[in-house]
Amino acid sequence: MLTGSFLIAVLSIITTGNYAHAEAGEVRIVQQFGLSYLPLHVAVEQKLIQKHARAAGLGDIKVSLFRLASGAAVNDALISGSVDIAMAGTTVLMTVWDKTKGRGDIKGMMAFCDTPMVITTSDPRIKSIRDYREGDRIAMTAARGTHHSVSLQMAAAKEFGWDNRNRLDNLTVGMSHPDAMAAMLSGAHEVKSHSATVPFLQQELADPRVRKVLSSYDVAGGRHTLIVAYNTSKWKNDNPKTYAAVAAAFEEAMAFIHRDKRAAAELYTRAEKTRLTADQVYKILQDENALYFSPAPSKVMVWADYMGKVGLLKNKASSWNDFFFENVHDKPGS
Repeated sequence: MLTGSFLIAVLSIITTGNYAHAEAGEVRIVQQFGLSYLPLHVAVEQKLIQKHARAAGLGDIKVSLFRLASGAAVNDALISGSVDIAMAGTTVLMTVWDKTKGRGDIKGMMAFCDTPMVITTSDPRIKSIRDYREGDRIAMTAARGTHHSVSLQMAAAKEFGWDNRNRLDNLTVGMSHPDAMAAMLSGAHEVKSHSATVPFLQQELADPRVRKVLSSYDVAGGRHTLIVAYNTSKWKNDNPKTYAAVAAAFEEAMAFIHRDKRAAAELYTRAEKTRLTADQVYKILQDENALYFSPAPSKVMVWADYMGKVGLLKNKASSWNDFFFENVHDKPGS
């Protein structure tokens, strides 16, 4: 039986505002494959999310990691509520931002890294995208709607004319980066080209049969953000301290990588099943044109303008800020 004093105490808590909403005790994060996700590995190994959560008065929280092969699968996991924070390509964020605008509002927590997508090939006949013909196959994380496919369309529009921007679409096949690299280097698979990112790009180019065909840096007119972290507005609003703790942890992880690239390289070889040595990873990290970690988005609107023009985005963004939450609005993005 509820006593009168108990009811008075409950009413007192409610009316005086002392009732505190309990935030979730777990953060579920989904990533894909590659060195682009290094700040996440740093944050996990060094328990930076837990550190910032404790500082915010949240106590110990659990961090769970998941891995999926494509941006579409990552978005499905986020929309379904299976994960709290997603990591994928910038255009993948734009697509889900567009679909959920006004109905859940998924936005970016921050940019994660600038790194190119480079189409490589082991086919000696292919020197540029003009050399692709029917029957050739270009592997990418998903054949439609990804940053990789948008980059290829933009390159085709420039090379063949606007009306032929989809000319190479039917040559693309969806494969994870590890599977695509293995297929291309085997010499026995129909896939002889791959839209690669670090560190798969460096591993492929180490083979004397492989050459570069196209870099997304050339398509975008310079270095651009490839990977972003994003989440739903509901999760952010329900867990404001957890959101802030994760964002702070990622930025601290990026600072650690910039400060001690050797230690970061060694950490990556511990965290990932990779054929690369710590020395090889360290060499990649030293080249900011190969990989640069920053929470500030770069050249986001280059992709947004194209996607809006071809109907891939129904809602028009006035600036890159529209795609991201306010915690990065004061950063030098573009």
